[in-house]
Amino acid sequence: MKKLFNYIAIILGVLLLSSCGDNKGGQNAQAANAPQAKPYPVIEVPTKTVTAYTSYPVSIEGIVNSEVRAKVSGYITDVLVDEGQKVSKGQTLFKLETQSLNQDAQAAKANVNAAQVEVNKLKPLVEKDIISEVQLETAKAKLEQAKSSYNGIQANIGYANIKSPVDGYVGSIRLREGALVSPTSQQPLTTVSDISKVYAYFSMNETDYLDFIQNKDGKNLQERIEAMPKVKLELANGSTYEQEGQIETINSQINENTGSISFRAVFDNPSRILTNGNSGRVLIPNTFENAVVIPQASTFERQGNILVMKVGKDNKVTSSAIQTKAKVDNLYVVESGVEKGEKIVAKGVNKIRPNTEIKPQPTEFDSISKPIEKVFK
Repeated sequence: MKKLFNYIAIILGVLLLSSCGDNKGGQNAQAANAPQAKPYPVIEVPTKTVTAYTSYPVSIEGIVNSEVRAKVSGYITDVLVDEGQKVSKGQTLFKLETQSLNQDAQAAKANVNAAQVEVNKLKPLVEKDIISEVQLETAKAKLEQAKSSYNGIQANIGYANIKSPVDGYVGSIRLREGALVSPTSQQPLTTVSDISKVYAYFSMNETDYLDFIQNKDGKNLQERIEAMPKVKLELANGSTYEQEGQIETINSQINENTGSISFRAVFDNPSRILTNGNSGRVLIPNTFENAVVIPQASTFERQGNILVMKVGKDNKVTSSAIQTKAKVDNLYVVESGVEKGEKIVAKGVNKIRPNTEIKPQPTEFDSISKPIEKVFK
């Protein structure tokens, strides 16, 4: 019997040791399977002064665009300038055939001479009371009429020399030697443009216009226009024009067809890079001083909201929706939702769930998003 009790005690001891071993093994396994805090780059939210640019399509025109047209009918005999050539006001650009006009002028001149002879003949007869004063006055009237006709023909001969109406540069020459032109021709011979300065025309819709103009200083529209900052011009090839421009005028009426309001900015053009018909985009600046900014790479979107992952004191993250004022290249200018000095996850935010504990890796803000001064919307 004693042996039986000893045997049972041995078995119970073995079972107890086995149970303790299993319990420790389970605890070790559970500890091994527990999630470990992963390292993530973390930045401290700063404030910066940044400038955003809103862009609008523009059309470019010289400050003066004068069409050159014929005042008399005739065939072009000479084209004295070439396209793109600089010309002065009064310089002859085209010559028209004047043979028939010269013949008419000769005939008119003969009529003037004949009328003058008649007046000279009648004067002594009137003085001697041989004929009445009325006859002499009639002869004088015919002389003036002959002179007027001759002067008109001479003027037409002068009009056959077609001259530049302004200082500027010659545009496209549509007609050449041998072409028949007249005052009623639909197309001008060319256009002479003054492009020492150019106008950039662009439009805003009504909402953008009100947002834009109401934020400017000034008691009236003219004062607000004068207080507007300089604007830039993005050319068709994507480069930025070297000269800054100034908004000069705003149309006082809304276009009923498009619902937009037109603006005009002026740019100096000393190098003549810009010319009539150029296109591009005007860039209007909006500067945010000491604004809270965060990199776009540190955000994610969900159901139309922009969110960031804030890092708490316990290194656990929480999601927070933010409201933005503008995009400045790869930065968001923040209106609300995050404050200066708060810490957020810099990268990989879409891979973390809220309330997850992380291992923060302090990171320089500029290494995530270098300072940028402009954006094109």
